[in-house]
Amino acid sequence: MFIEIFYLTNTYTRASKTGLEHSYTRESAFIRLRCDNCSVIFTRQKGKMDPKRLSNNYFHVCPNCDPKRFAQQKRIQKSKQWDMKASSLEDISKL
Repeated sequence: MFIEIFYLTNTYTRASKTGLEHSYTRESAFIRLRCDNCSVIFTRQKGKMDPKRLSNNYFHVCPNCDPKRFAQQKRIQKSKQWDMKASSLEDISKL
């Protein structure tokens, strides 16, 4: 689950050709996400993710969970939903 985008500013110092030191800053964008498998909050760099995945239309899995196993579980849930009869009175949100 997508939570927010936040920015971290890092300050560095470097020496010029003449030997003078001066500082400069760099801003990095990070994304805070909640794992859809175990509900742990984790962060990723924004530049390392596809911009389409920065929404709640996609599932997000933390580095501690197995994404392939999570995908298999979601497939099983969808197949149960697809195998239901159209005249069934069961609520599909509870599957």
